[in-house]
Amino acid sequence: MYIIVGLGNPGRQYEHTRHNAGFEVIDILADRMGAAIEERKFKGLCKRGILEGQKVMLIKPQTFMNASGECVRAAMDFYKEATLLVVYDDISLEPGQLRIRGKGSAGGHNGIKNIIAHLGTQEFSRVKVGVGAKPEQMDLADYVLSRFGKGEQQQMNQAFMEAADAVSMVLGQGIEVTMNHFNGKKKAESETA
Repeated sequence: MYIIVGLGNPGRQYEHTRHNAGFEVIDILADRMGAAIEERKFKGLCKRGILEGQKVMLIKPQTFMNASGECVRAAMDFYKEATLLVVYDDISLEPGQLRIRGKGSAGGHNGIKNIIAHLGTQEFSRVKVGVGAKPEQMDLADYVLSRFGKGEQQQMNQAFMEAADAVSMVLGQGIEVTMNHFNGKKKAESETA
């Protein structure tokens, strides 16, 4: 079984912000399963189902970003044999660029830091969705809690779909194949354009 967690902040005021990229991808995956994420469990909104022939639990933590580990730990304690995959925003990637990893550090992301602290390991897969670097004069918290501009939103909607495709590929073909397929894709495309 896979536990697929999309990071974000609950509440209307945070909908469609950069920090809620993970929630956006989870919603697309739920749509593909023909289900809504509405069951309350593990301090999150959840939905069980089947994707790519695999049993999955989709989760949107409701603990706010910096306490995401509470929700993830509760789910991992319940499903002891599950494989964890986390989807989240990354300011070190260009808007719309994806990076898939099998493990790694938090890279300054507070949600991931909290998950690592609660699990005691960095050994979990990630799908990172680039939201772009913050402008120099802007506070980081203000930036990640801001919404995408009109021009960016269309590009990000495409990125969220591709991130959902990446999750499906991890489920169907494994992390290595997915990393080889997606990592560097946008960069290569822009170099040939």
